[in-house]
Amino acid sequence: MERCPVFKDGKPAQNFPQFYDTHINKTIPYYQAFHTEIINLVKAMGHEPALWLDTGCGTGTLVGKAINEFHKTGFILADPSAEMMDVAKNKLAGQPADRYKFLARGTTQDIVLAADEHPDVITAVLCHHYLQEEGRILATNRCFELLKKGGLYITFENVRPFTSFGTELGKANWKNYQLTAGKQLNEVEEHIKRFGTEYFPITVEDHLLLLRGCGFPVVELFWYSYMQAGFYCIK
Repeated sequence: MERCPVFKDGKPAQNFPQFYDTHINKTIPYYQAFHTEIINLVKAMGHEPALWLDTGCGTGTLVGKAINEFHKTGFILADPSAEMMDVAKNKLAGQPADRYKFLARGTTQDIVLAADEHPDVITAVLCHHYLQEEGRILATNRCFELLKKGGLYITFENVRPFTSFGTELGKANWKNYQLTAGKQLNEVEEHIKRFGTEYFPITVEDHLLLLRGCGFPVVELFWYSYMQAGFYCIK
């Protein structure tokens, strides 16, 4: 779940979860496409997953889309923000109650599943770049441990370009996107300032090394735009 400048001390400002979906689309280029590509990739695996865990679920948008595409799949949602999960619960309220469940508020590292719950798919969209190196390793290791053998792990994250020049140009490009999308200049500048200070992107190469180091034998980059990248792994 991508946090935005209106978050303070790790908590969303009052009423922020209600307008998060609008805000995120003005902040992250092609954000809706992330969900489409995730769903398409899961379909390409050739079989419908029995269980899908979405960590950092935010307001539940991804699961809200996937639950209508995979009719036999059960979903588990987790997020560190209770307020965000409340919005997600309302969003999924029209779905059969036996199709999904919410875990108690917590980070990826906190997730504990029942002994017979081994997700075929785990997704983590814009939720681990707030972690320093040790926390990121712990979170990724936890996803590996929870995932079923042969299962699919998909993560999208903000990423750091390879050079300082690339980083500055990337920030300028990202700033222009947000302004064009309708955000105010001061808000955009505050968001860009958070790069490397409130969230900690790593390079694509470092992501690949991290994922391989956690034990995934198949690690692939399958999406890159602006300063976001998508990776998938097979356990």
